[in-house]
Amino acid sequence: MRVRFGENWIADSENVVLLFEPGHYPMAYFPETDVSPNTLQRTEHTSRHPDLGLKSWYTVQAGHQSAPRGAWQHIDLPAYASELKARIAFAWPSMDAFYEEDERIVGHAADSYHRIDIRQTSRHLVVRHRDRIVADTNRPMVLYESGFAPRWYVPRADVDESALTSVDRQTFCPYKGLCSYYNIGDAQLAVWSYPEAYLEVGRISNFMSFEPDIVSVQLDGKQLHLEPGQTVIPHGTDRELTIAEVRPLRKSA
Repeated sequence: MRVRFGENWIADSENVVLLFEPGHYPMAYFPETDVSPNTLQRTEHTSRHPDLGLKSWYTVQAGHQSAPRGAWQHIDLPAYASELKARIAFAWPSMDAFYEEDERIVGHAADSYHRIDIRQTSRHLVVRHRDRIVADTNRPMVLYESGFAPRWYVPRADVDESALTSVDRQTFCPYKGLCSYYNIGDAQLAVWSYPEAYLEVGRISNFMSFEPDIVSVQLDGKQLHLEPGQTVIPHGTDRELTIAEVRPLRKSA
């Protein structure tokens, strides 16, 4: 894995450790010896991680760029986390880019335990906003994703798109791609779609999904609701990443 900042490669390692924490995306930790000299300037700022102890923060400096609190290190680790000793983590949004080999990683490092399964179904799904039927289909796709509620995707042909208003908002999923949003009247961000989903999940490309806690989504007559902890934390696109760069990332792999 490599890190680019200020038009320089500031970290390059074959010995990166990924930290997985509940409710957080994977975080990459680089050996100090694999970080370019004079890149890190220790600051006086410290903070405390509830499980990993004291954190010391660094300003990252490269070329003409500087990122205050752009990196950190755990300096009082408990014995069970000794693998993180003498390692540096870089704040993902503060860096220019992260790479695995020659391919840019977008959003966060991949979680090898993260799984997505998509299934075709003939169940009857109806979406309403107040008295208006917005979608009615007997051919939705259901997407099962690790840790989240099943999400139901509807073909555009079965959606009354005149009810939708496109929103100037896009987020990014490292596993599915670039996501667009829509309002339904006063129901804000009630609909989303991956116009060009990654090949691995290409079956949902250009389908539409509806947020059951914002509008009424009924499956075989049963109202759907999200359980606590089933919501997704969306990503904005990475720093200095253009939409054109996001779209072909996995298509060209």
